Amino acid sequence: MTTIIAVANQKGGVGKTTTAINVGAYMAQLGKKTILIDMDAQCNASSGLGVPFETAPYTTYQLLTDEYPAAQMLQTTPMENFYVIPSHIDLAGAELELAAKPDREYILKRMLAPLQGQYDYILLDCPPSFGLITLNALTAADYVMIPLQCEYYALEGLTRLQNTIELVKANTNPQLYIGGIVFTQFNGRTNLSIQVVDEVKKYFPQVIYRSIIPRNVRLSEAPSHGLPINLYDPKSKGALAYYDLTEEVIARDENR
Repeated sequence: MTTIIAVANQKGGVGKTTTAINVGAYMAQLGKKTILIDMDAQCNASSGLGVPFETAPYTTYQLLTDEYPAAQMLQTTPMENFYVIPSHIDLAGAELELAAKPDREYILKRMLAPLQGQYDYILLDCPPSFGLITLNALTAADYVMIPLQCEYYALEGLTRLQNTIELVKANTNPQLYIGGIVFTQFNGRTNLSIQVVDEVKKYFPQVIYRSIIPRNVRLSEAPSHGLPINLYDPKSKGALAYYDLTEEVIARDENR
């Protein structure tokens, strides 16, 4: 059975794409056949894996608007077992095209159905907004992974996303749930980071991942080289944290 995870947060700059890339890379390293679908018109997940999305024959735009078979759109990455469907800037205008389609909320779910059982994981890197593209991702997903930056506005963004998830559950995907919240860009030397972690743990004690991603220069550098952190600097603090997180994600899924 294939597990589909939407990596989502309606607030930008929280480490969402970094988390999608590096969890996917470690899943592949641990022997899980994994696909990352870049659903953000900024194409950061694509460039972060060194995929030439500007010249890619097929992208997420074609997947959603032309409903081109997903299996034929997969592109290789620097890692074995890790594949990507890149995004394209045209995806920014796809909302208008999707609005006219029947059952527009279910397009991605329908397009991913033929991949079921052929891959272990499909990660959906969602845009930092709630529109038809994010709605498609949440409708197709088994659960949501929420990267949460350790900063003042974290709880506000989390509340908005929780409301969005409840809306999707009520209308298009009643089985959707929060699989886990992962703290990112954590700085243990600041009271703010510690306060954010403590506050979120009060409200969501059951879904917090134990692994916390530190603020780490090597994590910031890796995308410019088109590499996930396990290939760029596997001994860095950021790499070790994402390895631990990925093991935790897989263990939770296997115990469900």
